Amino acid sequence: MMNVLTHSEPATRVAASEHTLTLEDGSELFYRAWIPREPTRKSLVLFHRGHEHSGRLEDVVRELHLNDVAIFAWDARGHGRSNGPRGWAPGFSCTARDADEFMRHIYYTHGYRPEDAVVLGHSVGAVTVAEWVHDYAPRIRAMILVTPALRIRLYVPFATQALRLMNALFRKRRMFVSSYVKGHLLTHDEEQARRYDEDSLISKRIAVNVLLELGDTAKRLLADAGAIRMPALVLAGASDWVVDLGVEREFFERLGSPVKRMRVFDGMYHDILHEKGRRVVLNDIKVFVRGAFAREEIPLDAGDEESTRDEYDRLRRPLPLISPKRLWFASQRAFMKTTGRLSDGIRLGWRSGFDSGSMLDYVYENRARGKLFVGRLMDRVYLNSAGWAGIRQRKLNVERLLHEAVERVSETGTPAHILDVATGQGRYVIDTLTASLTVSHRLRSVPQPTALLRDYDSTNVEAARTLAVQRGLKGIKCEQADAFDEASYASLDPRPNIAIVSGLFELFSDNALVRRCLDGIVSAIDEEGYLIYTGQPWHPQIEMIARVLTNRNGEPWIMRRRTQIELDALVHEAGFEKIRTRVDKRGIFTVSLATKLKRR
Repeated sequence: MMNVLTHSEPATRVAASEHTLTLEDGSELFYRAWIPREPTRKSLVLFHRGHEHSGRLEDVVRELHLNDVAIFAWDARGHGRSNGPRGWAPGFSCTARDADEFMRHIYYTHGYRPEDAVVLGHSVGAVTVAEWVHDYAPRIRAMILVTPALRIRLYVPFATQALRLMNALFRKRRMFVSSYVKGHLLTHDEEQARRYDEDSLISKRIAVNVLLELGDTAKRLLADAGAIRMPALVLAGASDWVVDLGVEREFFERLGSPVKRMRVFDGMYHDILHEKGRRVVLNDIKVFVRGAFAREEIPLDAGDEESTRDEYDRLRRPLPLISPKRLWFASQRAFMKTTGRLSDGIRLGWRSGFDSGSMLDYVYENRARGKLFVGRLMDRVYLNSAGWAGIRQRKLNVERLLHEAVERVSETGTPAHILDVATGQGRYVIDTLTASLTVSHRLRSVPQPTALLRDYDSTNVEAARTLAVQRGLKGIKCEQADAFDEASYASLDPRPNIAIVSGLFELFSDNALVRRCLDGIVSAIDEEGYLIYTGQPWHPQIEMIARVLTNRNGEPWIMRRRTQIELDALVHEAGFEKIRTRVDKRGIFTVSLATKLKRR
């Protein structure tokens, strides 16, 4: 049941209750909850700094005196009382995914909406919060970043390079480094420093893969901070030994938040939540939280994102004739047009377009081929590039959410009818339905899904049809159609209850086309049906691709990034409500599941 807002404030903070959350991968997270006796719909969610745990925040909760706000704090995986090897995770991006699950758990279990939540992250926890906000675009009130670890001071020369070499050589082993930081380097408060040093739940270890991915994520967030539109408060210590204050300032300046404030506290070390004179820090947090709850909810804005539109326009303009960058990209293009053709994948890209359905199928297969050993080696490097690795993860994420959507529909006793509006060669749908067919044979009561696979390219349509026949899937129909032709959706029979639009929107810059496609889908899909849509909010090679590679029409392959906020807003405007998002570890591709809003 949803809690109801009240303006009365209890005199004292209630004691913490203890809970566990089982994540999708089976890991268990421990968390604490301070829920007021009087009903409230306001919540504050805390993410502790690296090595620590939620118990370290109990005094912070008490001293904030936000007694009419429900407060939650987790022990991140591998920390405190949560399970897993100490300081280890499959990767840093896994923590942002855990945060997304945690926030949804708070809503579904305790009844506190994200729209009425403020999140606070400290140090590494602040980077987790920033990544979650950037990649998942949650509709929360505001975020507070306390001494965000956007660049950790590693005092050993060439430490990062050495760790990268270790990680590359021993990729299959779990390797750890230990923190050099003692309590007296975190705070001037001797009692707090002693508590830190004596806390048996604090582990000084951190996994090498997590530490390296933390640095990579921080660089990505710094480069694309303008995409973060969340009201933000950034707090830092002027004498921080642990993280770089200059990078914190740069991140703050780049933030796209319409409401933002930064304060640097003179003389304070890294753990400003436990510093001498911390009352001023906690007061700033309290005032900001109160202000966030006093403001109206921030509406979703489906307007064009200026930063990514400007980037697209810039990539369309040729570089100056005499410039180092133009010469560099020209040399890359010349190499790939000549020696690069020894790679089967690169040769296929020049022939059919690097964005073609044939190219995607080749990337999905992920088997290096080429002329001579050097050709196969180049093909492996090509297939291992960040973009293609992200594409393969996007396929897996589409399949997972498609499987979830099919299950949701099947639970109602209705067969799933799938529409893919730009299927390419249909690989992810056909692979999912092949697995579904196996389940149907085992469980006779499970209705077999049907699918209509559409694509603008007749070659892709024929390839999808052939693959479906090879797999023995009789419920699949393939046809040529334009995803942006609204009239083509009107006569679909049966009406789809699951629609997919994958890898399409970044190929077109105009949001009017995106709206046209989504309007066609929403007009065709059943009430309470589902939409799976993909986005590309970030790409580290976007300029190289635009300056070097060509698309299926033989033109420069210029992609239009859309922030997750912009994409979610377009989907919401069309008549869908997002349920969840999945993201690859580099934050390049997102896959989201949404449900059709009921008519009012």
